[in-house]
Amino acid sequence: MKVAVLGAGAIGAYVGAALHRAGADVHLIARGPHLAAMRQHGVRVLSPRGDFTARAHATDDPAEVGPVDFVLLGLKANSYAACGPLIEPLLHDSTAVIAAQNGIPWWYFHRHGGPHDGHRVESVDPGGAVSAVIAPSRAIGCVVYAATELAGPGVVRHLEGTRFSIGEPDRTVSVRCTEFGEAMVTGGLKCPVEPDLRNDIWLKLLGNISFNPISALARATMRQMCLHGGTRRVIEIMMTETLAVAEALGCRVGVSIERRLAGAERVGDHRTSTLQDLERGKPLELDVLLAAVVELAEITDVPVPTLRTVHAISDLLALRTAA
Repeated sequence: MKVAVLGAGAIGAYVGAALHRAGADVHLIARGPHLAAMRQHGVRVLSPRGDFTARAHATDDPAEVGPVDFVLLGLKANSYAACGPLIEPLLHDSTAVIAAQNGIPWWYFHRHGGPHDGHRVESVDPGGAVSAVIAPSRAIGCVVYAATELAGPGVVRHLEGTRFSIGEPDRTVSVRCTEFGEAMVTGGLKCPVEPDLRNDIWLKLLGNISFNPISALARATMRQMCLHGGTRRVIEIMMTETLAVAEALGCRVGVSIERRLAGAERVGDHRTSTLQDLERGKPLELDVLLAAVVELAEITDVPVPTLRTVHAISDLLALRTAA
């Protein structure tokens, strides 16, 4: 099995290292000092489950890799539309693309069934720009429940969690999902193939849609947001509105809001990825988290006044950050 990790940052390099340990032919595509370190020393993984090093091939040139069986996308979702020159050399007729992203994916309504089947979510696939680069038929969905960070160039610190749930847009348990999942398990990760991954998407989104923008607006950690009465109430309302949209689309999350908040509080003084991006002057990945759900609320006629308000304010913040 030949796998390319396009955007081999903390999550991508971690998965690539695990797959390499499982015996897959892995190619890590990155740049800068991180790439130089992986070329020289391999990927060093520091984990409570045991440290290890994987000396997978690393490059900044996808043409050097050529067509692969699976592309794992470790890029931010707002980079997908522009990744054509990077991903095209990696594709053959049956290459699957596994998008390890948060939020609503560009393929969400591909083979969805029902009245919205084939609908394009403009917030995440403006004018079909992402679909033109990555055909929805190639997509395997992936919801990440692992936390990692780059401790330094070529060094991934695994903090917690090893689960990467995957699934087909058409809800089948396909051969390609089964093959990839088995390789992940052999490499020491959990990778269940979910009959309907959309339920997992909404479960993960329940936290991201609320904690991420509020953390950036308040410059607050998970614990601080949960313990402050005002922000906790805003987050509860945002989660309630999000659940209403999910249910209007036929999804059931199966976790109470109080349980979700309690879990977030236990995380402690963790800074969300959006807050970290803000502090580093990077683009804020809020379209797939917040704008997309506001758009889905419109097509399902679900009122989401608090989501709309937070979206308006955080969108201005994102525009100012990008300027």
